[in-house]
Amino acid sequence: MNIANAKTKSLTEGSILKCLILFALPILIGNIFQQLYNVADTAIIGNILGDKSLAAVGAAAPVCNLLIGFAGGLTNGFAVIIARYFGADNEHMMRKAVALTYLLSAAIAVILTAAGLIGLHPLMSALNTPADIIADTEGYMAIIIGCSVFTIGYNMLAGMMRAIGNSRAPLYFLTVSSAANIGLDLLFIKVFDMGVRGAAIATVISQALSVALCFIYAKKKCGFLIFDKGYLKRDRALTADLAATGLSMGLMYAIVSVGSVILQGAVNSLGTDIVTAHTAARRIDDIFMQPIATVSMSSATFSGQNFGAGKIDRVRKGVKCGIGIAVCWSVFTVIITLIFGKPLIQAITGTANDCVISSAMSYITLNTACFFILSVLVVLRSSLQGVGRKIVPVSASGIEMLLKIVASSLLAPALGYFGICITEPIIWLVCAAVVAVDYFIFVRKSAVPAK
Repeated sequence: MNIANAKTKSLTEGSILKCLILFALPILIGNIFQQLYNVADTAIIGNILGDKSLAAVGAAAPVCNLLIGFAGGLTNGFAVIIARYFGADNEHMMRKAVALTYLLSAAIAVILTAAGLIGLHPLMSALNTPADIIADTEGYMAIIIGCSVFTIGYNMLAGMMRAIGNSRAPLYFLTVSSAANIGLDLLFIKVFDMGVRGAAIATVISQALSVALCFIYAKKKCGFLIFDKGYLKRDRALTADLAATGLSMGLMYAIVSVGSVILQGAVNSLGTDIVTAHTAARRIDDIFMQPIATVSMSSATFSGQNFGAGKIDRVRKGVKCGIGIAVCWSVFTVIITLIFGKPLIQAITGTANDCVISSAMSYITLNTACFFILSVLVVLRSSLQGVGRKIVPVSASGIEMLLKIVASSLLAPALGYFGICITEPIIWLVCAAVVAVDYFIFVRKSAVPAK
């Protein structure tokens, strides 16, 4: 490929464990920094503005995650196609895929922004957002949704860099933007007294900074990842492949997030203390999930490159390796939760409310104890997307959404917050079984015999 001077790395050669770890480590650190956006907002808001403001941001979190999840899934889906052509050493088709990725991402950004702003108030009302926090929640969300182009832009550029094996550059830019976010949070909330809207503005400015840094780097080091209208030629097959893979991965994450939004409605109905507890628990849980999510994301790129190179046996070995790494982390999280769970909750919320602390502790304890099931689910689901099997991963996400609807209407009213706490472990088990069946079908149909 005529990109010898670019910052790229092939995942189709060498030790699989080493490849996955070296590729995943920068993504992991980057994901942790991305979570610092949320943790910084939570800690600063909780300690400076109080429980109600924290609950307002918490009520917005599932909708934010829906936006971020769809954007990330969509652009990662585009990146899977780019990774396949990179693995196949087909520069011409890779450049065409890059050009179409810009076009499709821009279209999605416009649609998401318009739909999000129009549907914001009806959605927050439908979710039973408490009357004493709904104004702040909608104010926060309007800023985030209105600037979703930066969320999509960063995910698009970072995804394309990872597709060619460069997972370090996005990390550097997230490090800078995360530090900027924390500083801007303190400036807008503490100094300028802008409330939760100040936190949203800080997040948007930081995301815009990460987009600018990614673009400058790509232009200097990976020029073939910059939009080139010369490669924007009509290609129905490639456009359909990008759209199908991008939308399937976007929908996979979005459907899960829709279920979480519905589940948040059940949480909201349990009162402000439970909303605050759930907010803190989710922030901690999201951080603990990052290594598992990172292995999942890495597995999609690894599978995509090796599938493009025709190395099916290497794909299968990569799946086993990815699950092994994620399960090891799962054991570690249980230990951390039992030792440091309560201090972490108190540090994030700044509260001494026993109801908040005990409820949040129940959530993270039950979830981390079942992370080993989640590990199997996410690695298999992403790997299947990487090799072009789209239907079952999306179907499993649909099952997850339906089960969350059932939980919000049955478990929460019957069992209270405990019903919310046990919902996701049950869902992970069901969905892991579904994707495992499809993975074994893929293995049996593979041309390369298992060793």
